[in-house]
Amino acid sequence: MFDGIAPSYDSLNHLMSLGVDKGWRRQAVKAVVDGSAQKILDVACGTGDLTVALAASSAKGSTIVGTDISEGMMALVGQKAAKEGVISKISLKTADGEALPFADGEFDAVTCAFGIRNFEHKEKGLQEFLRVLRPGGKLAILELSVPDRRFARWVYDIYFLHVMPLIGGAVSGEKSAYRYLPASVHSFPSPGEFGGMIRSAGFSGVEVKSLSMGLCRLYTAVR
Repeated sequence: MFDGIAPSYDSLNHLMSLGVDKGWRRQAVKAVVDGSAQKILDVACGTGDLTVALAASSAKGSTIVGTDISEGMMALVGQKAAKEGVISKISLKTADGEALPFADGEFDAVTCAFGIRNFEHKEKGLQEFLRVLRPGGKLAILELSVPDRRFARWVYDIYFLHVMPLIGGAVSGEKSAYRYLPASVHSFPSPGEFGGMIRSAGFSGVEVKSLSMGLCRLYTAVR
């Protein structure tokens, strides 16, 4: 499904979020980049918006490893990295987020933007994030969510359940994908529940930040 929508994925995301998704990614970058030379893993990197943002903000000598199960999505990362002049900092590897092919404690930080809701076993993915982080390493997860306020949720439901599938389906030709995407947000655990899942996986210092009236949440934690 994600291979099929890869060519139109970025333009539709930016259009349908009115560009605010870029600001959400900046928040995730701030949460993990600390000014030192770091090795950062970006899981479910998709077309690489966060991967490239991490590379652009990280210190000299840093390495950003992007992984995704969709080769069609990752095929677009190199173009973005070259445009931003950070391709030398980035390496890519096709991988399942629930079975990461990396050593224990290999990374200083792990990020995942708008991908973990697509994991079949989210707990297993979180355990893998913990495993590949060094002690004291940082975790930052961005995920779409349903707004808390009643009116905002009403507008959200109309737009994401009815308008967005029409637009996304018309542009990409993949109507089923743009029905799946909003449905996956509705079925995702509540912020409190998912924060609890992160703690149960073994992380400490778990914090949940609401962005854009709850349209997105930033989950941060420490190994």
